[in-house]
Amino acid sequence: MTFTPSFHDLAHLAHLELLTPKPEESLAFFTEIVGLHESGRSGDSVYLRAWGDYERASLKLTAAKTSGLGHVALRTRSGQVLTQLAEHLSQHGSGPDRRKGQSHPPGRRRGGGRHPGS
Repeated sequence: MTFTPSFHDLAHLAHLELLTPKPEESLAFFTEIVGLHESGRSGDSVYLRAWGDYERASLKLTAAKTSGLGHVALRTRSGQVLTQLAEHLSQHGSGPDRRKGQSHPPGRRRGGGRHPGS
């Protein structure tokens, strides 16, 4: 049976990581223009959040040689939908990295662990 994601399958865009060759300019854009607030730093990354976010960070900016999307975390309505969505994305060339605790905001990791550097 072919999986076709529907509107109610994705519950939340939890957070994302943007790679940037211009980290200071990117940080200025997201803080001074968009209005996000810095909530932490770790290595070459800065974590940002909006006023109403209930997570400690919803955007991670990471210094890199080229720009790109480093990571997207999605919450689904069930574990079964998560598995089906991961398989669906893999079939369309966007294989997920489902390692627990990788690239999560400071202080928040799956399983309740602490993020290094927080």
